[in-house]
Amino acid sequence: MIIVIGLISIMKNLKVDTLIVCKQSSLSKEYETIMQLAKEKRIKIKVVTKGDKIDIEPQCSFQILHPTSFFVDDGKGGLNANAITAKLTYKKFSMLLTGDIEEKSEKLLLQEYQNTNLLKSDILKVAHHGSKSSSSEEFLKTVKPQISLIGVGKKNTFGHPNENVLKRIKQIGSKIYRTDLQGEIRIQVNKKGKIKVETQIKK
Repeated sequence: MIIVIGLISIMKNLKVDTLIVCKQSSLSKEYETIMQLAKEKRIKIKVVTKGDKIDIEPQCSFQILHPTSFFVDDGKGGLNANAITAKLTYKKFSMLLTGDIEEKSEKLLLQEYQNTNLLKSDILKVAHHGSKSSSSEEFLKTVKPQISLIGVGKKNTFGHPNENVLKRIKQIGSKIYRTDLQGEIRIQVNKKGKIKVETQIKK
């Protein structure tokens, strides 16, 4: 889902400077509500596409890897295949944010960046809450994350995260953190790139 559930609550209760969306988000049924609220709250809207770069500070930026300006049909009438995928870099540290993309989009990313190291990242935000439709073996082996983060509700009705997805992540030697088991997850990265993970609930 391109418009993240809970976004309206965030916009209402927290100070938001800029909302980053892709062109395809206008097809979402929540789009007009989000845009109206952004107007009322005087939140800037930035529409991005593959190849765009968003600078946070001199050595910290987001690079947009997906989608292009064209609609990706996932064959199910949904928008997940068009979710923004972005790589956050801070000095030598990197994190891949995958939204709700599924295997079709993963294949597009693998094809597009096959001769680069753009997908390889220290941390992976696992796509689509660990759904069985995402996190293919080839994609995980290409990203090679030290740490994999799964945002998922406790006892959710979708069965997320999928057991086979968890198995594939473990097979590449990545450490898994899940919000359903550990609550809020905080990542700290120092100037040397050392990663510290803090969780609300200790294992």
